[in-house]
Amino acid sequence: MNTLGLVSLIVRDYDEAIDFYTSKLGFVVAEDAAFGEDRWVTLQAPGSKDVAIALHRAQQDADRALVGKQGGSFPLFGLKVDDCIAEYQRMRALGVTFHGEPEVQFYGTGVLLDDLYGNTIYLNQEPAGAP
Repeated sequence: MNTLGLVSLIVRDYDEAIDFYTSKLGFVVAEDAAFGEDRWVTLQAPGSKDVAIALHRAQQDADRALVGKQGGSFPLFGLKVDDCIAEYQRMRALGVTFHGEPEVQFYGTGVLLDDLYGNTIYLNQEPAGAP
């Protein structure tokens, strides 16, 4: 194995998910193209070309049941940021729902947030001096 390149996220609607992830979390649309009767949509963190999130519109009952629950009781994924407090304040002002305020831990400063469907995401700033 060389590297992780793509992670899937099941969504109710492409456009509402694109809007949330770009305007509130700061992702950029890498691809948005017709794919048969569906769409191929990928999002990336700005400046990151290594990993993309592929959005998949829920089409079956089993898919719809997973929307907002893909991580179970754990964060679906983590977002690494340079300044957790600043990102928390920026996103909170945009209406993002957080589980409390950022806390300093041995592994960094972080806080949980919910995406538009209720998936939990961990926002984390590495501790000073971390590689």
